[in-house]
Amino acid sequence: MNSPAKILLVEDDSAIVTTLRRVLADEGYEVTVEQTGDAGLARAKDGSFDVVVTDLKLPGLSGLELVRELHASRPRLPILMMTAHGTTETAIEATQSGAYDYLLKPFEIPELLLLVEQAVAASRLMSEPVEIGTARHAHHAIVGNSRVMQSIYKEIGRIAAKPVSVLIRGETGTGKELIARAIYQHSDRINAPFVAINCAAIPETLLESELFGHERGAFTGAESRRIGRFEQADGGTIFLDEIGDMTPITQVKLMRVLQEKNLQRLGGKETIPVDVRVIAATHRDLEAAIKQNQFREDLYYRISVVVLNLPPLRERKEDIPDLIQFFLRKYATEFGVNNPTIHSDAVEFLQIQSWPGNVRELENVTRKMLLQAQSYTISIEHVRAALAKINLPAPSAEKSLQSYADELLAAAQRGELADAHARLHETAERTIISRAIEIAHGNQSKAARWLGISRLTLREKLIQFGLHPGKE
Repeated sequence: MNSPAKILLVEDDSAIVTTLRRVLADEGYEVTVEQTGDAGLARAKDGSFDVVVTDLKLPGLSGLELVRELHASRPRLPILMMTAHGTTETAIEATQSGAYDYLLKPFEIPELLLLVEQAVAASRLMSEPVEIGTARHAHHAIVGNSRVMQSIYKEIGRIAAKPVSVLIRGETGTGKELIARAIYQHSDRINAPFVAINCAAIPETLLESELFGHERGAFTGAESRRIGRFEQADGGTIFLDEIGDMTPITQVKLMRVLQEKNLQRLGGKETIPVDVRVIAATHRDLEAAIKQNQFREDLYYRISVVVLNLPPLRERKEDIPDLIQFFLRKYATEFGVNNPTIHSDAVEFLQIQSWPGNVRELENVTRKMLLQAQSYTISIEHVRAALAKINLPAPSAEKSLQSYADELLAAAQRGELADAHARLHETAERTIISRAIEIAHGNQSKAARWLGISRLTLREKLIQFGLHPGKE
C-alpha cells in the first residue's frame, strides 16, 4: 500500500487548523502546519509534500505570492487555495499562476476532501516513477520482457521527447495509464504538469467544464469562474483516458482547441492560449465508431500522430511469471508476508488462463491468493480458490439476494464451495458500493458519506472489486 500522502497546511486561524488537521488525519493523510506564508514557502521547498493547502490571507508572504514562488520552483506540486467569496478574482489569478484549484469559504468538508484526493492523485501521477521491464522495487512499473513488450519500450523511447500527440490503444486492464505516465516521464515536459482525466468517469454535462473551465453563471450551479484542466496543463501534458467515450459535441470543441491551440471557457468570450501535449487512450474500436458517426474522423487523425497498441495479456503469457512476482512483492508489505513464494505448477496454471481483465485481473487474483495463503507458499489450490471468487457470477438484476443465497447454500451442500457467507457478503458489498458510486455520478466523497464509511475505505473497496467511478 502506498505511504500516507503528506499535506502541508498553511493557515494562521487556529480554529480552522484544528478542524482541517483532524478531518485530513481521519482520512489517513499526514498533516504538517505552518502559520505564515514565508514559513510555508520554506517548508514546501524543502519538504517532500504531495499537496499544499494554503489560505489566501496570511501573515508575511500572501497566499498568492506563495503560489507564484512555489509554482516557479516546484511546478508539479499541486497547491489548493482557500479564500473568501469576496476575493474570488484573486483566487482565479492564483489558479492561473499555478494553483491546482481553489475553495471558496465557507466550504463543505466533503468538497475539501474531494479536491485534496484529486490533488494527491495528480501529484503522485507526476512524482511516482514508472519503471520499465522487470522492476524489483518499484510500486508502479510496466512489467514484462516479451518480444511484444520490448517493442513497446522501444517506441516509448523513440517518441517520448518528440512533440507529437499519442493514442494508446488496448483492452481494459492492459496498463494504458502506466504507458502514458512513462511517456510523460521521459519527455522534455517532465518538469511541467501532467493532468489526467477519465472521460468516461465524468457525466457528459460536466466534462466540457472540466476540460475547458467555465465562467460564473455559465450554467446552473456555476457560482464562480473555474479553470479547466487544459489551462492547468499549460506547458505540460494532458492524458485523456477513454477518449472514445467522449460525446460528439465535446469532440468538436476538443478538436477546435487542438487545432487552434487556444480555448474559451464555457460561457466566456476570452480567448486563452494553451500549449499542451495530448496523450489519449481508449479500449474502443475508433474506426468502427467513425463509420457509425460516433467519433470524429478529423479528431482521430489529430490525436493519433503516433499509435501504441498494447497487447492483451493472453498474447504475452510469457510475462505472467514476472507479473506475479511483481504483484506478490507489491502486496507483501501490506499483508505482512515476508518473501512470499508460489509453486511452479500454480504459475503454469495461471499461464493457461484467458485473462479477459488482463493485467488488472491478474493483479486482483494475485492479491486474493496472497490473502488466502497468508504466510504459506501459494499453491495451485489457492489459485483455484482465487479464480473461483473472481469468476463466480453475481446475481442478476432480476435475482433476489435470497435466491442467490439459496444457490450458494446449495453449492455448499454439494461440496462445491466452503465460503458461502464470504461470497454473499462480498456480492452484497460490491452491489451497494457500485450503486452508490453510480448514483453519485462518480463523486466518491458523496458515496462514502451515504455508505457511512471513510474515503480511504471506499477507495480500497473500489480497488478490491475493480470498480471505476462512472463505469458499471
